[in-house]
Amino acid sequence: MVRFENVGLRYDMGAEILKDLSFSIAPESFQFLTGPSGAGKTTLLRLMLLSLKPTRGLITLFGRDAATLDKDAVTGLRRRIGVVFQDFRLLDHLTTYENVALPLRVQGREEAGYRAEVVELLRWVGLGERMGAHPPVLSGGEKQRAAIARALIMRPELLLADEPTGNVDPPLARRLLRLFMELHRSGTAVVIATHDLALMDQFSHIRRLVLGDRRLTVYE
Repeated sequence: MVRFENVGLRYDMGAEILKDLSFSIAPESFQFLTGPSGAGKTTLLRLMLLSLKPTRGLITLFGRDAATLDKDAVTGLRRRIGVVFQDFRLLDHLTTYENVALPLRVQGREEAGYRAEVVELLRWVGLGERMGAHPPVLSGGEKQRAAIARALIMRPELLLADEPTGNVDPPLARRLLRLFMELHRSGTAVVIATHDLALMDQFSHIRRLVLGDRRLTVYE
């Protein structure tokens, strides 16, 4: 699903910030991406999403060489990916419900066919009472959960999540991890970037991609 071969990244003429990255993400797999703050976890997720281009090396996404893709092809591949980044990207003029339902509306689906699904997901992430609220009145944790729900509603083939449990308490963090596990069991490949070692230790069987000193080490 995702393959990196000797990928490196530098900005302008500076030193490489990521170096010789070689790994793959299999379909229907689950992995944590971890490492110290500033190691480049968010940057690596953006490379996977093709919103950054590597300085060198080969990135393959869904069997396509990223270097050969035009803008329309990249857009098409991204529709198969669910993304949760730390800036949330919620639309302030839409309610929580409308933000989560937006990808379905863009697809042209009728609300009658998806309303129950959106409501159920919002209740699962603890936003059942906040469906009519707009993002400016939501807390950071509530915005994060809304962004997670929006990423999950399309049942993507690949989910990239950057610190998705960073603004929630431990019980809700575990609940969200179980939600990601359920998505994984339904066939989605999941990559969760986190520095929460205590949370990862509760799921010690999960594969880990560890960034450090500009390189990546894989622990199966």
